[in-house]
Amino acid sequence: MGIKPLTQTTGRRKAAIARARLRPGTGKVTVNGRTFENYFPNEVQRAQATEALRVIEAETAYDVDADIQGGGIAGQAGALRMAIARSILDLDPEKRLALRKAGLLTRDSRKKESKKYGLKKARKAPQYTKR
Repeated sequence: MGIKPLTQTTGRRKAAIARARLRPGTGKVTVNGRTFENYFPNEVQRAQATEALRVIEAETAYDVDADIQGGGIAGQAGALRMAIARSILDLDPEKRLALRKAGLLTRDSRKKESKKYGLKKARKAPQYTKR
């Protein structure tokens, strides 16, 4: 690796865990060694993942290097968003109010509900037949 990161933080959402390292740079984002556009082909997920940088208006101030494991694409984007927000908070504690107002520091605790016995999924029951 090249330059030593300024800060490294963890973000979680659903079953995804993201480790983000921030360095001063030009706004280049790499995820698991791949380019940002290659890893998140959907524009909505790219926007969600970099939301913290837009809130503090520093889209081109930092390079982000992230490692993401587990979950699906939506959970991974949310986990990366939280990791970046926490990194920004490490670097500049004065940005806490802006990040908090945007809801970026709160862990989204919603997870998949577990399946119940006798049912097909968490709540879906088998079809009822009267006769």
